[in-house]
Amino acid sequence: MTEAVVLTKGTRQRNLVAACAAIVVFGFAMGLMFPLLSLLLERQGHGDTLIGLNAAMSPLGILVFSGFIPLAARRFGARAVTISAALATAIIVLGYKLLPGIEAWFVLRFAQGITVSTLFVLSEAWVVKFADDGSRGRVVAIYASALSASFGAGPLIIGFIGIDGWLPFIIGMLVLVAAVIPMAMVREPPNPESAPGAASSVLSFARKAPMLLAAVGLFAIFDAATLSLLPVYGVRLGLDVTTAAYSLSVLIMGNIVLQLPIGWLADRFDSRKVMAGLALVTALLLVLLPGAMGSLFMWPVLFVTGATGYGIYTVALSSLGERFSGHELVQGSAAFATMWGSGALIGAVLGGTMMTWFGPQGLPLSLAAVLGLFVVGSAVRMRTLSH
Repeated sequence: MTEAVVLTKGTRQRNLVAACAAIVVFGFAMGLMFPLLSLLLERQGHGDTLIGLNAAMSPLGILVFSGFIPLAARRFGARAVTISAALATAIIVLGYKLLPGIEAWFVLRFAQGITVSTLFVLSEAWVVKFADDGSRGRVVAIYASALSASFGAGPLIIGFIGIDGWLPFIIGMLVLVAAVIPMAMVREPPNPESAPGAASSVLSFARKAPMLLAAVGLFAIFDAATLSLLPVYGVRLGLDVTTAAYSLSVLIMGNIVLQLPIGWLADRFDSRKVMAGLALVTALLLVLLPGAMGSLFMWPVLFVTGATGYGIYTVALSSLGERFSGHELVQGSAAFATMWGSGALIGAVLGGTMMTWFGPQGLPLSLAAVLGLFVVGSAVRMRTLSH
């Protein structure tokens, strides 16, 4: 008996709510801990390269462990594994305060990558499995909005309460524990479909949709670099910690507010052209950012940059659901997760290294260069397919 027969419409909707709750956990954990830890390391006097390398431990954990997640889900059940990952992440968050040395933070951030990757892969798999064909676009919009909102909530809270003391860590822990409640409501089918390992998924899926996976990797580079280093970038340019944290929240807020227009474009035009267009606009805005920082013009530039930069992933995920189904859809979801880990690892290291070599402006300009390469690659790919 298939999952579609076993699960009623109401059960599928409840499972989708649980998936969005898991995404909120993932987003908030990353959105809070990336800027919090980076700002604390900056205060301790560590260099940009070391801060970037430390931030890269989380995506490294994602990359290393993603292939084992389907095995764990089949062995213990996706619900049990997801709940365990949320609770483990809560413990890790407290561990940062209990073990404040940077050496311990390398280990903890690697472990955090393992736990949040589990939340990310399984919750996205729930979205892929339980969304109805007729409402997939709306489900993807809700999914992306929940992810963006939770990412934005992290640095926003830092702007209110600061980075001192136990409070930021306690808030992170409590949110993670509270999110277990909706996760426990998910109802799994009795015989879940076997999912392929992440590595094999990437190798086989890349032949079917190379630019789709490239878009996910591009988004991850942008995502990790801005999450871990945008507040540091602001501080380097003379902004106070609160304003620097708000800059990241405004960047992420753009995707929340402008989600529907981006979805409208994806529904009406070729998704490859939409992703290339978003990448081009993001690159141009990043080139403008150095001149805007510290002025009122900074806020609209960051707002639109967030909408177009994060919108790349929204369009990619929607395109995945439109172009593939069944086993290929599950395979693509696993490939997305692995590409995110790879891209995020590159982004965290790239951003810190470029800031060390070229000063603070190395962050936006290096990201603009990477986005430009994607635009060129997309143009070549579309031209090849048209002949």
